[in-house]
Amino acid sequence: MTARPPGTLAVRVLHAAAGAVALAGLVWTAWHGVVQPQVALACGSLIALGEAARRDRGASGAEARETAPVGAAGALAYALLGEVGGQPTAHGVPQVVSVVLAATLVGALGRPPARDHLARRLLTTGFAATCFQPLHNTGALDRWPGHSPYYAPFLLLLLVLTALCDAVLAATLARARGGGPYGPALRDELRALPGIGTAICATGVVMALAVAVAGLWALPVFCLPLLLTQLSFRRYTAVRATCHQTIASLARSTEIAGHTRAGHARRVAALSRATGRELGLSEADLTVLEYAALMHDIGRLSLVDPVPAGAAELLPAAERRRIALLGGAVVRQTGVPADVAVVVERQADPYREQPLAARIVRTVNAFDDLTADLVCGPLLALERLRLATARDHDPHVVEALGRVLARGGPARSTDP
Repeated sequence: MTARPPGTLAVRVLHAAAGAVALAGLVWTAWHGVVQPQVALACGSLIALGEAARRDRGASGAEARETAPVGAAGALAYALLGEVGGQPTAHGVPQVVSVVLAATLVGALGRPPARDHLARRLLTTGFAATCFQPLHNTGALDRWPGHSPYYAPFLLLLLVLTALCDAVLAATLARARGGGPYGPALRDELRALPGIGTAICATGVVMALAVAVAGLWALPVFCLPLLLTQLSFRRYTAVRATCHQTIASLARSTEIAGHTRAGHARRVAALSRATGRELGLSEADLTVLEYAALMHDIGRLSLVDPVPAGAAELLPAAERRRIALLGGAVVRQTGVPADVAVVVERQADPYREQPLAARIVRTVNAFDDLTADLVCGPLLALERLRLATARDHDPHVVEALGRVLARGGPARSTDP
């Protein structure tokens, strides 16, 4: 029986909270009617356009944090909208949530958004609207900051709080889907804020301020830079995906040549990434780890005869070192970061002299070799690795691997 991944309850709570917020907003809006429908239609159209232009799912890491930045910026602008062409707005928090929900679903027709993405969008936008709309509707903002120079910094402060709220939500979902400690997941989200997160927040503030002065025509004008940024980011994501596919294809060359078992590199890469996440590695370090795990056996192509059962531990230490160095030399020609080559080159070193990524790949590789063809079960394989911690394997890595396996192996998202 597989253990339930940690954080599953937190995901359910977040989804339930988003559902409750959406239901309350829809009921309130249906009962009271849509206030200023032309404003709602204009902002909703922008959000729907951004959702329709969102990147396909399948990106990982930093590229997956915000797949529809134009839609996110439009939602924030509507949440922080106090005037349109000098005339005060009257929509409240429930209508903001309802418009964002409806526009996101309309823009995603034929390609429904993931539940995590929709929950984050609703909760983050609802938080921003809750911080702004009651103050605006009660006239508190007319007293301070009013139309003073402090109004723009006030909006920026609200957006900083909103960005922090979104980072907490994203880290909670990432930990639940991928496992590992919460701290590194939150750290990765906070590190991503100065990138696309800053562009979204800045665009949301600029659009809200511009619409207040120039009217609704400011929406398409001021979202254009972010739209161009989104298109550039899509190309960057496509390049990263092509690089990953190239590395995966190169890793299969050892399988085709008969030096490793079918699927060995993919299994080691997936389990290494999960173990690295369990040990608190950052997203950038996890990418290096995954690439190194995919290509850790590439040096075996220099062997005349394949190693029996693909187990490199059967080779003499000098031969293992030669294979590792040759593999590192091949990796350096692929254009991946130099850290990947270092991990491959250090596979034959004593584990106390290896970087953490090399220790993880070595231990996971040994585990996959031990469990090949069901000759050795996972529990017995882990026990053998624990017995070898004095010489061959880092005990912290072995224990992290054990925790990952206790949860059923590398976590996979079940979000449709």
